[in-house]
Amino acid sequence: MKYLYLLGILSLFSFAAIAQSKDEKAVMEAVEKLRQAMISGDRTSLENITMDSLSYGHSGGKAENKTSFVENIASGKSDFVTIELSEQTVSVVHKNAIVRHTLLANTNDGGKPAVVKLKVLLVWVKEEGKWKLLARQAVKLTN
Repeated sequence: MKYLYLLGILSLFSFAAIAQSKDEKAVMEAVEKLRQAMISGDRTSLENITMDSLSYGHSGGKAENKTSFVENIASGKSDFVTIELSEQTVSVVHKNAIVRHTLLANTNDGGKPAVVKLKVLLVWVKEEGKWKLLARQAVKLTN
């Protein structure tokens, strides 16, 4: 009887670990969709991956809502030529996820090529079975 009880408890922990890893994988897929949408400037993809109440914080202190974020990327005003992500961590808590990573990007804002290296914090919310970006904050790296 003790063994059945122990087996039941272990099964519950295993199920929780599998569910969490599925959510973590889904969040990482959403991050990748966001990365691709920011490079392509695809308005529909940007609108679909972000929540209406988006708060998008830049490393220089500027904050944008969903409308201005999407418009600036889709119009090319904010132009990401490449985006590489590294050192990514994902933490899922219920229907929320926190993602941290280092972002290295080549940009071409206003026809001015530049390279940016940032530490980024993303907050995701699971809405109707899909992960959507609620908030983002970036900090410049000096090296």
